[in-house]
Amino acid sequence: MQCLRDQDALIPRPRGNLPKACAAVLAATTIGCIVFLSPERLFGWVAMVILILTLGPLLHGLCLLAEEMLFHSHTRYQRRQLLSHVLPACGLGGKTLLAAGLAGLLLYLAGHPLPHKGQCWKLLFLASVLYALFKSLGVLGPSEVEVSDICEGRKMNVAHGLAWSFYLGYLQLVLPSLEDSIASFHATHQASGPFWGRGSRKLLVLIPLNANISHKLEDEDDNIRFYDNLPNNEIDRAGVRGRVYKHSVYRVLDEHGMAHECVVEYATPLLTLYNMSQQSSAGFGEPERRQQVLLFYRTLQDILDHSLECRNRYKLILLNDEHEDDPHFLSKAILRHLQQQEKEEFCLTPPPQQEMGHLLASTSSAPPSAPPLINGEWHQPEPMSREPTLMYSLEEPQPLREPTENTDHYH
Repeated sequence: MQCLRDQDALIPRPRGNLPKACAAVLAATTIGCIVFLSPERLFGWVAMVILILTLGPLLHGLCLLAEEMLFHSHTRYQRRQLLSHVLPACGLGGKTLLAAGLAGLLLYLAGHPLPHKGQCWKLLFLASVLYALFKSLGVLGPSEVEVSDICEGRKMNVAHGLAWSFYLGYLQLVLPSLEDSIASFHATHQASGPFWGRGSRKLLVLIPLNANISHKLEDEDDNIRFYDNLPNNEIDRAGVRGRVYKHSVYRVLDEHGMAHECVVEYATPLLTLYNMSQQSSAGFGEPERRQQVLLFYRTLQDILDHSLECRNRYKLILLNDEHEDDPHFLSKAILRHLQQQEKEEFCLTPPPQQEMGHLLASTSSAPPSAPPLINGEWHQPEPMSREPTLMYSLEEPQPLREPTENTDHYH
């Protein structure tokens, strides 16, 4: 499981609710101090602060509304949905208006007036106007962490769109027929190589963190050699009749020179991320590219985990660019994942023929090819069916009982 641990150490987790918890603790502590020092004016102060915090965004929303209504009402919004979309888009939603109304009502119902009430109202309007000004100038704009959290939560990143496009436009179309393509390939190339293991019957998708991929795997690692292509998969797609989808088979040599055949390729959307980082007009630097690659991997993995058509037909391999000095890093990474699938994911294997023959020979003197002896009669075993069946018992359920102690077996 070393491969999985290495990948988990690189993949960023979704942001949690720790900022909300810290803010709640700070608010509770501050309110507690005010209650202890001046409890008679608590509701008045709280209402005034809420008004300051809500009137500022409302004024800023009115400034945004003026821009949208004068210059963008016909191009960015549909006429029948103008009011229902433009008001929430400008921050004039029901939550802000409700908070401001409740704060005003609380201030009106407060039993003890605030000290210097006239100055408090001046402070309220001055703070609201300055908030709208600073917000428009970007002084009070959201931080990079907030923008990243919003984009991840609303699936607005470049990586989210590329992951869904890669799944809907490619993987969902080709993975369901991958096993049949590999079986056809093996039938025509049986004499040229060994039988493929179960781990090799998946599409290995390489995702390097630096997004810099080559079009030929053998150019990056001489232990990887192109073998042949799987049979073409033709699908009518977007007006193109018989659009061809194909996969390449490679032979990966291990440290003993033994070849392991597998279907492997890079994730093509990474080319888009890399080319965007090379264009200054895209505003997409190397740190942003690395972050988007990690989000692409996490999003694609989550999509494929919930896809019944693609289940057990793929393997995403995240390649860390810290090992570029190793000329055989790529082949080692592929072999490591193949061995992991063979040893850990597919642990239930049928018993070898030699062990079955030895078992039959030990129970009777009949030859290994004879049917098993049951109750003194020879029975021909029925062929195993690959169709799932439901088996149930007609016996009534029995209560759980502790096993009786029998010490004779231990002496």
